[in-house]
Amino acid sequence: MTTKMFASDNNSGIHPAIMEAIARANDGHVPAYGSDQYTAAAIKKFKGHFGKESKVELVFNGTGANVTGLKAMVRSHQAIICTNGAHINSDEGGAAEGFIGGKLLTVPSADGKLTVEGIERHLHNIGNQQRSQPKAVSISQCTEYGTVYTIEEIKEITRFAHANGLYVHMDGARLSNAAAHLGCSLAEMTVDAGIGMLAFGGTKNGLMMGEAVVCFNKELSSELKYIRKQGMQLGSKMRFIAAQFERLLTDDLWLDNARHANKMAGLLAEGLTEFPEISLTQPVESNAVFVSLPKAQIERLQEKHSFAVWNEGKNEIRLVCSFDTSKEDVENFLADVRKSFS
Repeated sequence: MTTKMFASDNNSGIHPAIMEAIARANDGHVPAYGSDQYTAAAIKKFKGHFGKESKVELVFNGTGANVTGLKAMVRSHQAIICTNGAHINSDEGGAAEGFIGGKLLTVPSADGKLTVEGIERHLHNIGNQQRSQPKAVSISQCTEYGTVYTIEEIKEITRFAHANGLYVHMDGARLSNAAAHLGCSLAEMTVDAGIGMLAFGGTKNGLMMGEAVVCFNKELSSELKYIRKQGMQLGSKMRFIAAQFERLLTDDLWLDNARHANKMAGLLAEGLTEFPEISLTQPVESNAVFVSLPKAQIERLQEKHSFAVWNEGKNEIRLVCSFDTSKEDVENFLADVRKSFS
């Protein structure tokens, strides 16, 4: 198995600058549970990107970020509309439904994107006490298929949702990659576009661990800290999560990491499409490449490389690049693809 993996950006290490930030924070004693200067500095950075009115709660992981934010939006008799491939539906072990007690109403999506039409199909039986009542919409940016909503697509969803009394949540595990693709700020895709609650990702973009719940809706923000604690996402040594985010959000490190990962994915896709037997199944708009190729080649490549078989029926695989993926890593993989056909 090769040292670098294309299975997930979760498999990457820690960015050296983040490691240095952790080491600097490991100096002496400071107040616990976020009452420290490192957390204050990190929150100041978040407000610089998302606005002074944003409320930030740091958590351990993406599932924790999603369910903490969603629980502030939805009561147990209510429902969240999302795509069938949404991470909260397919990859979080039922955490959203288990922790919130509400229901997920899913919409099929070939490219991972939710549409107004998809939301609308669940807006029936409103007021019927025997049906879970839709209260929130959740979208992923980037989507689980590596695709990216345009800012106008997000605004279209938020306008429709708000007009129908729905909150809008964004799973932003790879939000930095989306910003790198669109060439926009973090705020333009979120608070400026009408998003009410954001799960902002750090782990996939160079952190050791750590995600953030960023709330843009004042009526929802007051309960977040209690939900975080009850959800076992309050870190006593918060400074070590905070120090990472403070560094990530300084000098565009978040953007540099994402741009690099996206660029490597582009190089990988370009190289793969030179083989007539391989075809892209999704546009490459972030750090993920989805392709279909013959089963025999998949099996040969798996002898040396780690990647996800996304859809066995379609012989579709997912290849994910990270902040530390090098051009040499891409070239080595492509060389092995070439060998698999010889």
